[in-house]
Amino acid sequence: MDLLHNPIFLTLAVLTVALVAFMAEWLPVDLTAIAVTTLLILLGLVTPEEGIAGFGNSATITVLLMFILSAGIAKTGVIQVLRDWLVQWGGHQPSRQILVMGLLVGPITAFINNTAVVAVFLPIVEDWCRKQEISPSKLLIPLSYTTVLGGMITLLGTSTNILASGLAKDLGYGEFSLFAFTPVGILTFAVGLVYLALAAPRLLPDRKSPALSLMDYDLKDYVTEVVVTPASSLIGQTLKASEIQRKYDIDVLELIRGRTRFPQPLADKVLEAGDLLLIRSGREDLLKLRDQRGLDIVPEVKFSQPWQDELNTGEEQIAEVLILSNARLVGSTLKEMRFRQRYNATVLAIRRGEELVRERLGQVPLRFGDLLLVQGPRDSLTGLTTTREMLVMEPREVESLRLDRAWIAIAIILAVIMVSALNLLPILVAALVGVLAMVLTGCLKPGEIYGAVRWDVIFLLAGLLPLGTAMDHSGTTAWLANHLATWSSGLPGLVLLIVFYLVTNLLTEVLSNNAAVVLMLPIAAGVAKTLELNPMAFMVVATFAASNSYLTPIGYQTNTMVYGPGGYKFYDFTRIGLPLNAILTLLTPLLIAGFYGLEPR
Repeated sequence: MDLLHNPIFLTLAVLTVALVAFMAEWLPVDLTAIAVTTLLILLGLVTPEEGIAGFGNSATITVLLMFILSAGIAKTGVIQVLRDWLVQWGGHQPSRQILVMGLLVGPITAFINNTAVVAVFLPIVEDWCRKQEISPSKLLIPLSYTTVLGGMITLLGTSTNILASGLAKDLGYGEFSLFAFTPVGILTFAVGLVYLALAAPRLLPDRKSPALSLMDYDLKDYVTEVVVTPASSLIGQTLKASEIQRKYDIDVLELIRGRTRFPQPLADKVLEAGDLLLIRSGREDLLKLRDQRGLDIVPEVKFSQPWQDELNTGEEQIAEVLILSNARLVGSTLKEMRFRQRYNATVLAIRRGEELVRERLGQVPLRFGDLLLVQGPRDSLTGLTTTREMLVMEPREVESLRLDRAWIAIAIILAVIMVSALNLLPILVAALVGVLAMVLTGCLKPGEIYGAVRWDVIFLLAGLLPLGTAMDHSGTTAWLANHLATWSSGLPGLVLLIVFYLVTNLLTEVLSNNAAVVLMLPIAAGVAKTLELNPMAFMVVATFAASNSYLTPIGYQTNTMVYGPGGYKFYDFTRIGLPLNAILTLLTPLLIAGFYGLEPR
């Protein structure tokens, strides 16, 4: 048969292109998945209806709903209630601190999306470290890893689990129950937590965190007040027309006229003699501005309070913003992306590991893990919380929490769990009712629903599912399964489980957890069926391996979230994660074989 018309060959070719594209990161992973789906449709490997079916798949919609339910918990301050417990029981010994932290966040992430938990707990742990005089580098990787471990306790813990359940249903094995993973999940969580408590204090560096305090940015020599003199050439001009922010390395943060403070945006404000401008500038450009535009520099003693308080007056706020790994602004400069115009906020400094950038900010290409010190109106910083490319770290209370509805939110989540566990309603329907209840009871505002969803994950899932459909319909999955079964027919079932765990886990490090489970779960089930082993055990081992990613800061979103705030180096994750990966590679298949059995049921 002509290879160009052979569906197995074409599917393998698309699969190869997809693997290369995911590893090379030519595009964000969600756009790569959509591009793969488009290619499958153009080659006729799936119909247009099958190509877009991922957007209506029950797994995709369930993940979407779980993001919203997690937001309801976060908005009502349920997780913040645990802060006092952390301080009360954490003590001063690093091992005890990790144990207490893990025992708090692990069970939460069994039911709440782990990225949402890390987003809330990250500033809590930083505050705790500040009060205890502990380096956050000792605790932030354990925070990320324990949420990943806890996410495997139930079906709702991660999007990967829900996706795997949908794949199992499509393969004819039925959906996983809510507590299908719980016995193995609890034991792997316990072993992982004990390992972290013993190993992290010894293997993780005692490195000062770049996010330890806003004082660390030390901007007192870069934030200055200048006054527009009667002889200034700026009088009668708007800031935009004067082009001083474009020609000089400065940012105008605030305009003060008499007793009136004008916050951002300031571009169209006409300047008058006597106006006081609060600016961020390096010394060289500040002197140029004074000499060429007729401004007087106000002596530093004019500051009536520390610079960080000066920038937090009225509606103006300062915040730390973390650049996430999937951000489209990675590789771009602030000038190229027009950050000030797009977000109505000004970047005052960039913290990159131990490096602090306070000059020529518009010319610095951004990297994932960068911490931006941002100043702008309160509403603008609130708007930054809705983007899935950045995580607002400061201020702690950009939005007021609805603490009076915390118990309502807890009751809704518990109801969703109980109804699903008792099979009174499918998880999809129970979650849908839960989302509606969150809105009707005021735990969530209707407009917050859309900002709560990580749309990159939704598009990634929707784009990956047609690849699984193409592999199934073309016979590629069966072809691969048969060849792998022939090659591995002499291996004991437990050894084969370990092999599938290891391969899936390594794929997760270079692709993504969702991509790895879409690729490996059907193949694992096919091999098990051909060798007359238990497909359930092999599907579960692929699911666990796809999420247990500990080797790099980019293997899992929560790892990326703690990378910058912890002041980590890339190899810090490998040093602590490699032994954990090795332990789980042997332990997880052994537990799965014991609980699910290797013989078909």
